[in-house]
Amino acid sequence: MTQQELINMAIYAGLFLALFGIAELLYHYAKVYVEITRKTVHIGTGLITLSFPIFLTTHWSVLILTVSFVAILGISKKFDLLKSINGISRSSRGSILYPIIIYLTYWIFTIFDDVLFFYLPILILAICDPIAALTGKKWPIGKYKIFKETKTLMGSSCFFVSCVILTTSFVIPLRDNWIEIVCVTFFISFITTLVEAVSQKGWDNLFIPLSVTASLLLSQYLFHF
Repeated sequence: MTQQELINMAIYAGLFLALFGIAELLYHYAKVYVEITRKTVHIGTGLITLSFPIFLTTHWSVLILTVSFVAILGISKKFDLLKSINGISRSSRGSILYPIIIYLTYWIFTIFDDVLFFYLPILILAICDPIAALTGKKWPIGKYKIFKETKTLMGSSCFFVSCVILTTSFVIPLRDNWIEIVCVTFFISFITTLVEAVSQKGWDNLFIPLSVTASLLLSQYLFHF
């Protein structure tokens, strides 16, 4: 591991810690609702992570970073720290699963040597998932219950629409056949929306990116993508 790689890792660690610090300030001093601070960290983490393929050259660097933050988040949960992330009444493993899926998607990207396998899963998780959660809470239209969690048609619809927009923006540069573009986009968006709807207790942080990856692979066989 080169000196520059170590420097880049240290910079990323500082960025993530700064993000946690901002969320804590918002929660404790600006009295921002915990669901907002959680989503702020959720989105911010995803956006910072998007530069991993540019500045980190090996998946071992990402593994070290993610293991470190899994440890930090695990300790904070055990000792009731980081209220801006952990101060929710419901049971959720989402904060722990987030760094784990970041590593897994990066590792998958290195296997296929295709940044689409990293950028699309992370962006859908970082953008579409918070959109679904926040719109569903703001406008709880069409409530439905799966297992023990209540979700809304509004939230699921917003997830699907935002997923279609994101996926289309990635697929259009790769194909000039609009039938293929529409098929791949709606296939990925439909599968991912279903996975988000049935995921419980924060497991959507793991299953959403994995479902995007699986959908991309299936699209190669179904639509010759």
